[in-house]
Amino acid sequence: MNKLAAYDIIRNPVVTEKSTMASEFNQVVFDVAVGASKPEIKAAVEQLFSVKVKAVNTLVRKGKVKRFRGQLGTRSDIKKAVVTLVEGQTIDISTGL
Repeated sequence: MNKLAAYDIIRNPVVTEKSTMASEFNQVVFDVAVGASKPEIKAAVEQLFSVKVKAVNTLVRKGKVKRFRGQLGTRSDIKKAVVTLVEGQTIDISTGL
C-alpha cells in the first residue's frame, strides 16, 4: 500500500471527550473511508504512524435527514475506527503528519 492510499483510508482523527478518555486505554479514534475494511485500516495506521496495532473496531454512523430551505437532504454516513495499540505504543494526533 502506498502512502496516498493510506491517506485515502484514514481521513482524520476524532477529537472528542470520549475519544480522549479512550487514549488512557491505548486507543485512538479515526474517521475512515466508508468502504475500508479492518485489515486495510490496520495496515494504513501502521504505515502512517509507525506503530503496531493490536485490534481495530469499526462503526458506521448513519447520516441524519435534515431540511435545507424546505428541501429534504441527507448527511453522509461516517465510518469510525477505534484502533487499539500494542502496550508501549502511542500516537500523538495533535502534531499531525
